[in-house]
This record gives sequence, C-alpha cells and structure tokens, in this order.
Amino acid sequence: MESIHLTTVIMIVVAGFAAGWVDAVVGGGGLIQLPALLLVPGIAPVQALATNKMGSIFGTSTSAATYYRRVGPDLRTAVPMALIALAGSFGGASLAATLPAGVFKPIIVVALVAVALFTALRPSVGELTALRHEGHRHYVVACLIGAVIGFYDGLIGPGTGSFLVIALVSAMGYAFLEASAKAKIVNMATNAGALLFFLPHGSILWGIGLLLGGANMAGGYLGARTAVKQGSKFVRIVFLVVVAALIVKLGYDVWQEDFS
Repeated sequence: MESIHLTTVIMIVVAGFAAGWVDAVVGGGGLIQLPALLLVPGIAPVQALATNKMGSIFGTSTSAATYYRRVGPDLRTAVPMALIALAGSFGGASLAATLPAGVFKPIIVVALVAVALFTALRPSVGELTALRHEGHRHYVVACLIGAVIGFYDGLIGPGTGSFLVIALVSAMGYAFLEASAKAKIVNMATNAGALLFFLPHGSILWGIGLLLGGANMAGGYLGARTAVKQGSKFVRIVFLVVVAALIVKLGYDVWQEDFS
C-alpha cells in the first residue's frame, strides 16, 4: 500500500463502492472492480482475481444481511443452494489454474444475449413470485443452479450475480427483488469458495483487499436499500443494463483473443 499513488487508492475506493452497489442490486460488480484492480501498477492477474474476491465478500455479506432484514428470503432454499455453490466455486477456481477462461467466453456471450432477449421481451417476468416447482423438486433445481453458477464463478467470474438472479427468476419463478436477496446469499458463498482456494497460494493483497472491502460494504448496503425501496421493476432495469455491459465486455474479449 505504501508504494501505491493516492490517485490509485481513490480509484480503488470509487470502483469498490460502485461495484458493491451494482452487486447488491443485480450482480455484475466485477465488471467495475476487476478492471480497476488490473490498473494497479505491478499487480499480477491472479492477485487481482484473488483480491477482487476478498473485496467482494465484504460487499455481498453486507448486502445479504441488509436484504435478509428487509426482504426476509427463505433460508431453506438459500442456504443449501449456497453450500453447493461454495463447493462448485472451489472446484471452478481449481480448474481455472489449469484451463484458460477464453475457452468458455464465446458460450457465455451467447448465453448472455439469450438472457437479455428473454428479459427484455417478457416484461412481466419477475414482477411477482410464482414458484414453478414444489417440494423436493424445488430444492433440487435450486441446488443445481447453485452448483453450475458456483462453478462458473470460480472458473471465470464476471456476471455471477446476474446469472443467479435470472436463473432464480426464469427457472424457479421468483420476483426480481426476492431473487436478488437470495442471489446475494449464494454469491457470498461462491466468493468464499474461491477464497478458500486462493488463500493458501498467498495471492491476496491484503491492504488493497481490506480497502476494497470497506468500499464494497458501503456500496452493498446502499445498493440493497435502494433495490428494496424501488422494487422489482427497478431491479429488472438495472439487470438489463448490467447484462448489456457484460455482453459488450466479454464479446470484446472474445474478439481480441480471436483476432489479436
């Protein structure tokens, strides 16, 4: 921290706050936070990834607690889903060390385009909770979502919260607000799973991570309160904006990798 210029510190704080706010509403804060970390002089990509996860877990924990107090998501669904997602995230992070993320990016871009079209063309989706599954089937679907998206978060990462929200809305029938509340609990677990992998490797920059974490907490608290106050329609609009940004970002990455 002593060697980092003041302007870089300010950039990290602003990026962390903005990322915490976006993550609390719909997920996708990594779009802001990770590129900001990569601008820190001398930082290695694996250090940026690990430090990003450390900062994010502060924000997701804060927003999860805020949502729990104000929305009261059903923990009988959220907790098993989160535990499965934690294991999936650890597995994804382990594989990320040996497999380039670029292999999966074209598939992710196609999936995001489909998600954006589905959400934009069906404005009534996610307005109210109308669960599509009952009994054991409900929990099986929730755990499958947690496993797949948890693995994705450990392996690649960008847009994990957004994928969780749309999966909970489209596959399970939750309203956007309640989906965001559950997504924060699961996202907190996926961050923890990736951190369990990164911690023994000494990749975390603790000074930057704690600074980022404080900014994430402030942004996460404000973002969760804003989402609860504005409701599902507001969350849906922010969701579409974030998904569009993800499509542009990952699409550009694919184009660069194919033509560079």
